[in-house]
Amino acid sequence: MGRKTQIAIVTAVLVLVLGAVGAYAYDSTQKDRIAAGVTIGGVDVGDLDVAEAKRAVRKQLLAPLRHSLRASYDGQSWELPGKSLKVHADLDDAVDDAVANSRDGGLLGRLVRYVSGGSVEKRISADVTYSQRAVNRFVRRVARAVGRDARDATVSASGASLDIVPAENGRKLRDNLLTRQLNAAVLSANADHTIVARTSPVKPEVTTGEVAAAYPFYLTLDRDSYTLRFWKDLKLAETFTVAVGQVGLETPAGLYHIQNKQVNPTWNVPTSDWAGDLAGQSIPPGPSNPLKARWMGIFSGAGIHGTDATDSLGTAVSHGCVRMAIPDVIKLYGEVEVGTPIYIG
Repeated sequence: MGRKTQIAIVTAVLVLVLGAVGAYAYDSTQKDRIAAGVTIGGVDVGDLDVAEAKRAVRKQLLAPLRHSLRASYDGQSWELPGKSLKVHADLDDAVDDAVANSRDGGLLGRLVRYVSGGSVEKRISADVTYSQRAVNRFVRRVARAVGRDARDATVSASGASLDIVPAENGRKLRDNLLTRQLNAAVLSANADHTIVARTSPVKPEVTTGEVAAAYPFYLTLDRDSYTLRFWKDLKLAETFTVAVGQVGLETPAGLYHIQNKQVNPTWNVPTSDWAGDLAGQSIPPGPSNPLKARWMGIFSGAGIHGTDATDSLGTAVSHGCVRMAIPDVIKLYGEVEVGTPIYIG
């Protein structure tokens, strides 16, 4: 082998060695740089180093997601601040994954990519998270504001009348739907940030058509006209002239219920000044007992009873009780039940 040939071979080897060393040195400078074609959460991070890639993902992916959300309903609205959602992504792992994928293919493969301008087509998830607890708290807040209890049909009584108060539907927030919509909106920068809340109706337990069945019997007492009215299925059935409590011992106003019933009642005389020597005594049925024939207790010693002092009917002379003619009290006694409401006006 001639000297020129030896020199040529040595030169070629040196060129290869130097080329390899240069290629290795260049590749080393790329170890923290991400290959073209790599995305993190849809953000192009190709040709960026680790710090640049994190900044790009924070700016292009996370910042637009840190918006506030609103829920609206019937002219009202409520805000869920973006700060409370705590939108976050583990960028360290995502960027490490991007760098690792950029190093695939070995040195030779990377050198070919460097020379040819090739890319690594790799999509890496950013694993964005947020505070589900904040969403749930917000939904509960909206639910409290939007929700309304159903109102059962009932009656409105006065001393002389009985009217039906119609039932009203309530409403309940469709909380599961709102939660799903908020969860989707948190993760989408292009989503509508104001969500219209939806509700479902809540039916009353007693409808307007059912209220009469809930009140088969009702009594109203108009003290001014000394009139006791008996209602069946909310329709006037009987009217009676009665006596009521005198001034200072008035028959108590308000809504009460028949608490007890008794045939030929014993009179347990209250310990009041007006009772005199009879105070605290129990008077059995008979001439000395003013409670005749029947008793229907209303409230704290006051009740409806028969009287043989029919001349007192249509006046305010009793000690708080409601007096009725004996035939009338016997008739009414057979109609009403314990628990029957009585409104005294």
